Amino acid sequence: MIQDAALWTSLPVPALLLAPDDTIADINPAAEIFLNLSAKALTGTAVWDKVMVDAPLEQAFARARRQRSSLFVNDVDVGSGERAPMQCNIQFAPLQGSDDHMIMMISPREIASRMSQNISTGRAAKSAIGMAEMLAHEIKNPLAGITGAAQLLSMGLGQDDIELTDLIVDECRRIVKLLEQVEQFGNLRPAVPRPVNIHDILDRARQSAAIGFGAHMRFVEDYDPSLPRALADGDQLLQVFLNLLKNAAEACKSGGTIRLHTFYEPSLRVQGRDGALARLPLQIEVIDDGPGLPPDIAGDVFEPFVSGRENGTGLGLALVSKLVGDVGGWISVDSVPGRTVFRVSLPMAPKSAPAEDDTGVS
Repeated sequence: MIQDAALWTSLPVPALLLAPDDTIADINPAAEIFLNLSAKALTGTAVWDKVMVDAPLEQAFARARRQRSSLFVNDVDVGSGERAPMQCNIQFAPLQGSDDHMIMMISPREIASRMSQNISTGRAAKSAIGMAEMLAHEIKNPLAGITGAAQLLSMGLGQDDIELTDLIVDECRRIVKLLEQVEQFGNLRPAVPRPVNIHDILDRARQSAAIGFGAHMRFVEDYDPSLPRALADGDQLLQVFLNLLKNAAEACKSGGTIRLHTFYEPSLRVQGRDGALARLPLQIEVIDDGPGLPPDIAGDVFEPFVSGRENGTGLGLALVSKLVGDVGGWISVDSVPGRTVFRVSLPMAPKSAPAEDDTGVS
């Protein structure tokens, strides 16, 4: 049906050829990868049964088919039974030389826009944290003096006045802890990517959370057992998962469920900091059923000093973003009341690379 087979297979965007009865007549390799389904499994099946679009397209598409016109649909979620939805633009157009066939082209746009946002956020975070590190170093010395003076004063005061000096000491110590977290960004050792077992690291983080800050939560494991090893720094990846679990547990103060979901996404490619496209097929999601992120900060949660909690430092997710980015990974968040999903996407370790140990964590 497609006259130029080489052009069809070379199209960089997912494309499907639709027959008059809205079944799939042909599919190019890019669409096979995007939908995570083979041409054999898709050919002859109803397009709306296999391509899940979060929009009522059937009537508009039928009208475009009757009129032999094009149809454009922007910013809709597209997925399949074998892959998670992704924000895309869709274009329908009549096939030239045919009276009844239509071409459907899917253009994923979520990844590029979010990756660009993550890169710019990373630069802003680096600049802000650099300034904060310098201020932290300068502030800690006078705070130590204030703490010492308050303790000396308390020795000759009555009980009512001692409460005031104790308040000064406690607040000074709280500020010092905050400053130490800021300094932590500059003291992190460089990432050492190596083959690691994601599930072993997730289990270690879950066990630590379950007996500590997440003791009030129920944990559900939804793992893909065939997931290959990731190329990441095991120690830093453990810190990433612990921070994400703590964030989820603190969001659900009265209890709830945290689901750990892993899966393989072969079509995920992002533009890295060096401008080159990188494959990030390994997906790890931390999902909670809490109230969701406040709308006014949802787009900035990975920036330093942005927090939706009272007395929150706003440094946990900024650190997570930095650690994931340092190994060439990507992190995103999707949040609505009752469901917040933090997704970490990581590169796969080369098959020839030897595994360090079972966990990749020292």
